[in-house]
Amino acid sequence: MKKILFVVLDGLGDEPHPALNGETPLSAAKTPVMDRIVQRGRLGLMYPLGEPIAPESDVAVISILGYRAMDYYTGRGPLEALAVGIRMRDGDLVYRANFATAGEGDEIVDRRVGRDLTSEEAHGLAGEVGEKVKLTGHPASFIFKSTVGHRAILLFRADDGRLSARVNNTDPAYKKEGVLGVALAEFENVVQKCTPEEGWEDSPEARSGAELTNEFIEKSRKVLDDSPINRKRRKAGKLAANLILTRDAGDRLPAFPPLADRFGARFGCFVEMPVERGIALLTGMDVIELKGLKGDPWKDYPGIVKLVGERLSDYDGLYIHLKGPDIPAHDGKPLEKVRMIEAADSAFFAPLMETVDMDEIVMAITADHSTSCLLKAHSSHPVPLAIVGGDARSDGIRQFSEASCRDGSIGVIKGEDLMPILIKAARE
Repeated sequence: MKKILFVVLDGLGDEPHPALNGETPLSAAKTPVMDRIVQRGRLGLMYPLGEPIAPESDVAVISILGYRAMDYYTGRGPLEALAVGIRMRDGDLVYRANFATAGEGDEIVDRRVGRDLTSEEAHGLAGEVGEKVKLTGHPASFIFKSTVGHRAILLFRADDGRLSARVNNTDPAYKKEGVLGVALAEFENVVQKCTPEEGWEDSPEARSGAELTNEFIEKSRKVLDDSPINRKRRKAGKLAANLILTRDAGDRLPAFPPLADRFGARFGCFVEMPVERGIALLTGMDVIELKGLKGDPWKDYPGIVKLVGERLSDYDGLYIHLKGPDIPAHDGKPLEKVRMIEAADSAFFAPLMETVDMDEIVMAITADHSTSCLLKAHSSHPVPLAIVGGDARSDGIRQFSEASCRDGSIGVIKGEDLMPILIKAARE
């Protein structure tokens, strides 16, 4: 069996942008190495969830790893809680949370505090919230823990009984469709009141969970407004992290059958964000720790490639998730997204080609979802896909882009079909 390299460039797909003369960031970027790589293989397009909706990262990653997300997903909160060492039990209510900036009333000035909230600042703010917020509406406790930058986890635990995750988001940029989270292209930028989902209004567990959430958001906002950390940020001309937004609740951990059992292949993985780490742990992948990351792809990626060379022999495959392109797309910065794609080409793929033997591996280059610089959000566009190496035939296509992938021999596939294709190719 050939080794598998499964490379995911987060948010890589996009749509044509006026600032790029009508090109997408991928087609506008100078990617000579990726172009040379894909010339050896087959191209196509992929809908991560199998249909044209704008998926969140968690359900998209679950899908492209070969699972039908609807069968297993229980919310993003539990995935990220596990990743950062929070022990939850069935009946806990767990959210993915963001520090945000509040304006007057329910207005949201910035959902991510301008993206310049440091992890150290967030840790200090979380500590103040944990110390000063006291819940009185229901007999319950909470854990609030910052993770990376503006991101955090919020867990509620009832003193007696259970809480239900059938509650709506307070973050207006995401809605729930059943158990799945979906990114919205348009939304009113105001804090939403947490309420039980439609059909769950009579559930005591859902009502209690919603009321606890609203009480926490109101009380934590007062603590954050008065925080010395935020006073210092305001004095420096920065946005205050004075609001907590919640989304994608879960009340139990999902039970995934291990990847090794499903596909007969053992995977290690390189991931940067808590959500991918949580999925990796639950699907039985070994998380290979990335130490000393600087947040600069030109400095970070060569170190990841070095680890790939050192650890590939230990596994049947490696899953490599690179966050780079997604962040500037969320900020509506197409030129910066181009720069991140070019960084992946020169700082990751160039040294990778000097590290691995393409005749002995099967590689997929793709994305977990498209992130539109125009929408500043995940979009429903399919993602580009290339499968190269081993005995893969060449489509004769010269450039890796959304348009060229549309003409490839793979056609249009669903995310859950990708892993079986890779396993089959590795065994041929």
